[in-house]
Amino acid sequence: MESETPGREQPFAQQDTGKMLLPSPSSAAPETILEIASLAVRSRSQSDLFHQLAPYLQQLTGCEIVNFSIYDPDQNRMLTHFWTQNREIGQFGPFAIEDSISGQVWSAQEPIAISDIDREQLPQLCVPILKTHGVRSYTMLPMSTDTNRYGTLGLGQSGPRILTSQEIGLLSRIAQVAAFALENQAMHHASLEREERLQSLITICNELSAKIEFDRLIPAVLENLRRVIQYDHAVLALLEEDGANLRMFAIDIRAWEKLQVGGLRVPLSQALSARAIQSRTMTVFGPADLESVGTPLARAIREAGIQSLCIIPLVSTAQVWGSLNVGSTRENVFTADQTGYLQQVANQIASTFENSRAYHEVAELKERLAGERRYLESEARADRFRAEMIGNSPSLKRVMEHASIVANTNSTVLITGETGTGKERVAHAIHNMSSRRDASFIKLNCAAIPTGLVESELFGHEKGAFTGAVSQKVGRLELADKGTLFLDEIGEIPLELQPKLLRVLQDHEFERLGGTRTIRVDVRLIAATNRDLGRAVEQNEFRRDLFYRLHVFPLHVPPLRDRREDIPLLVRHFVERCSARLNKRIEIIPDEVVEAMLHWSWPGNIRELENFIERSVILSNDNVLRAPLGELREYSAESVVHADTTLRGKEREHIIEVLRQSRGLLSGPSGAAARLGLKRTTLQYKMQKLGISRLDYLS
Repeated sequence: MESETPGREQPFAQQDTGKMLLPSPSSAAPETILEIASLAVRSRSQSDLFHQLAPYLQQLTGCEIVNFSIYDPDQNRMLTHFWTQNREIGQFGPFAIEDSISGQVWSAQEPIAISDIDREQLPQLCVPILKTHGVRSYTMLPMSTDTNRYGTLGLGQSGPRILTSQEIGLLSRIAQVAAFALENQAMHHASLEREERLQSLITICNELSAKIEFDRLIPAVLENLRRVIQYDHAVLALLEEDGANLRMFAIDIRAWEKLQVGGLRVPLSQALSARAIQSRTMTVFGPADLESVGTPLARAIREAGIQSLCIIPLVSTAQVWGSLNVGSTRENVFTADQTGYLQQVANQIASTFENSRAYHEVAELKERLAGERRYLESEARADRFRAEMIGNSPSLKRVMEHASIVANTNSTVLITGETGTGKERVAHAIHNMSSRRDASFIKLNCAAIPTGLVESELFGHEKGAFTGAVSQKVGRLELADKGTLFLDEIGEIPLELQPKLLRVLQDHEFERLGGTRTIRVDVRLIAATNRDLGRAVEQNEFRRDLFYRLHVFPLHVPPLRDRREDIPLLVRHFVERCSARLNKRIEIIPDEVVEAMLHWSWPGNIRELENFIERSVILSNDNVLRAPLGELREYSAESVVHADTTLRGKEREHIIEVLRQSRGLLSGPSGAAARLGLKRTTLQYKMQKLGISRLDYLS
């Protein structure tokens, strides 16, 4: 809609070539200005203001088109919004400043009037746009206040005419009123932004005060940060203890699809954060700055479309912790207000890191002096009956006899058996019968701890061994010195840790994670597993040399179905214990209840029996045990028809046992299908045919 040169400005002489609709400046100008001001005051936004003024100006002047051209500082261009007599609304541009009438009026702050566009040399893009809307003459005035230049007001008419100087004066005052309205809206918007930033900063401070853990702290900060600043990615760069490297954590990524950041280690000398961290001052990068850096990380950022990058150092009273890097896919987006706000957020994060370190140091010190002691004492004060094995069956007596024989030696014991058979109780019994009974019994379930943390839990770590290792940690091996270490689910220990465990068994020494000092321990190892380790060795899932080191004295705990004569004793024991805990008095256990339990297969063994008894005690309202026998009768009825000795029954039991060992995992190298030598689909077919459900192997 735009564009001529300043030399095209015309004198404002009266011409009779157009229809005059403007009011007399002396009589109607004050009322006109008041009406315009009233419209401007009622408008709540820039768009609302233009929608209010455009129809009024068209009625006032009789012009064919009204446009408002607004200067965009981010692009250094003019964007035009237009309204026509036939209610057509749209936009032109954006146009470069030097290529548009609005840009020239905005720059010179002087009005321009064109009497006939056919007689003027206008840019090629301008004439078709004007003619499309039937414009012959065109007038444009600056829309500015004493402090700000917002854009221009343009009027296009179908006839060739130029407004008088009085008419221009009136329209200039209207444009100025519109500019004042825009200024007021901008001030109101800035006030709201300041209030929002303040509220966001207060919320962030509260979040930082309440959350100490890193993985909970940062998402809470970003959730509030995005309410104020529309960024496309945020990366937290934390200095390592040596001060020479950074760990890059991509905590909020939108544009970095090609750049994977998650604990990425980058030398400080090659990092974009280096300047900000070393100078302790904020650094802002534009597209040219990112291109000039030339590092692989900078190139990856540019390829991801990042145009602006603001890096704020995390500085506390004690040290520089790293930097908060906030980026956008748009250029020049970080205003002074935004960078000031980001600096305040960074200061709060740095202060929280400092407080967090102090908190963890104190907590770790207390843990070493008291926590570990409480752990040992609680284990030593554990229920005296936990090491007892209830029952008189020959198979159980044989296990206890072998346990008493090996107890007074320092030999490694490998306890095998299905889940829930009481392998940990056997280990406790061996410890309590040994000469190490007065020392600690430390246990570690290798399957219950994430793979990445097993090494730290077993061997301990030094301060700074990895991100988050803010203090030294004593491992379970050291805690078990002079005592017994019980490793449950030994078959799940990662392959990469097995050589280190083998060294402990052979040489009784190791180093903490991240440490160089060799630590010697006197530990008796008892391991337990429900897996077939021999088969795991054949499938290269367990080291052969470690297996032979563990297999010094194997003990197999029989499943409950192989010692059914112990079930009545166990039922009485669990009823008494659960009744006392639940404040109930159960004196009578019906014979039919015991009979039903004797016929149940107990795939979960003693643990399943104990849970069933507790459920029964809960359901009992008087002194008689009310057991939910409906859960057991189905199996009892089936067992009458199908004896355990049938081929179908044996196949079903074998598949259930393998499913238990694989924890219900069907596929994969450690899955039940691979262990059985079957395809996954074949296994699923057999399970359906044999009526095997998840309750059979996951109970």
